[in-house]
This record gives sequence, structure tokens and C-alpha cells, in this order.
Amino acid sequence: MTKLSVNINKIATLRNARGGNVPDLLKVATDIQKFGGEGITVHPRPDERHIRYQDARDLKAIVYTEYNIEGNPQHNFIDLVLECQPDQVTLVPDAIGALTSNAGWDTIKHQDYLTEMIQEFQRNNIRTSIFVDPELNMIEGAKKTGTDRIELYTESFAHQYSLGNLKGIDPYIAASVRANELGLGINAGHDLSLDNIQFFKQNIHGLLEVSIGHALIAESLYLGLENVVNMYKRKLQ
Repeated sequence: MTKLSVNINKIATLRNARGGNVPDLLKVATDIQKFGGEGITVHPRPDERHIRYQDARDLKAIVYTEYNIEGNPQHNFIDLVLECQPDQVTLVPDAIGALTSNAGWDTIKHQDYLTEMIQEFQRNNIRTSIFVDPELNMIEGAKKTGTDRIELYTESFAHQYSLGNLKGIDPYIAASVRANELGLGINAGHDLSLDNIQFFKQNIHGLLEVSIGHALIAESLYLGLENVVNMYKRKLQ
């Protein structure tokens, strides 16, 4: 079964636009879990333009499914993760000021650094995942770091699928086959939506978790949050 982890960054963006506490991030996270979501994901950035570091701390007390914190393992982020003790940390090579994640790790160039970070988190019983492009050498490099899982960066697939090019899934199939051979768990995320999630799931063997935020929240404006969470779950069965 593939778990649905809902990224609530966009809820924080909406809250921050007016100040105050509307919408209430903690209530939304609680409701998503009540609606059937199997995890909550946050991606705090150094400028705290959406998720604030204090949000990550506050969420720890109310996330009873799986808690996933994403980000670039710089000093403040490392300290935050070790303090919050989430179920999973996903390492993403965001540049400071990046609008959104736009590339996976070069797991060969940064192998020593990633290995050091992963060992630190694993010593604290936190499952690790590395954000990677669907390239076999990057998958193999990830294995050498000792990570528990990889998260496939799916923007390219989503773009090709929107153009009607179903062959855009091929690199992801090859990457998932290699990851399975190496004993790596497989997560996926970025631009996955109700339109493309079922096709992706059907073609990626061993897909453990998807992290979906922007599309899911946008779709919920029309269809309602509870309805959309359950629509995703049906498509992931």
C-alpha cells in the first residue's frame, strides 16, 4: 500500500498572507489525519515564508500518523529535526531563496556529506530519505550513503504526462527497479496530482509513500479537503 503524506506548506502560506492564525495549521493537520491522510509533511525554509520552525515543533504534538520534515540539512535544520524527532527526514538540496524544490541531490559529489548527515539522523532513530532525480547513478550513489529511502523528484514525469507523453514514466520505472534491487525504499513527490497519481502508482513497483501539497490544496479549493484526501487514497490503492 502507498501512503499519502500531505504537505501543508500552502496552508501556512495562506495563514501568513494575513497574519494571525487563519487558517489554523494545527487544526488542518489534525483534520487531514481524521479524513484519512496517513502522514503530514512540512518543508521549512530558512526565511520561514510558509512553515515556521515553531510550526514544526508544534506539529510534533498532534501528528499521530507519520511526521515527515523536508529540507536542506544546514545547521538550523539539523537542530530542528533532532529536536522534533519526526518519523522521517527527507533531505532536499534547496538553494536559499529557491521558490520550490527544483533538483535532486548529486549523491556522488555529495556522498560524504550525505553519509554524515544520514548517520546523525539514524543514530537518533529517524528514518532518512534523499530527494533524487530518476537517474540510475544517483540511485546507486544514494545507496552508498546508507539512506533508508529515496524520494523520486517527479516534476519531469508530471510535465510529460500533461503533454500526453506517457513515456515520461520510463526513467522512473527504471529508477524504481534499481532501487528495489538495492533494497532502498521508494517515496515520490513534486507536481503529482489527481490527474497523474494513479498512472504513476500503477507503474512504480514498491512505491511506499507520496508527498503531495500544492496540487492537493489547490484541488481542495474546488472539491473540499476531506473529499480530495479520499480521492487520492482511492487512486493509490
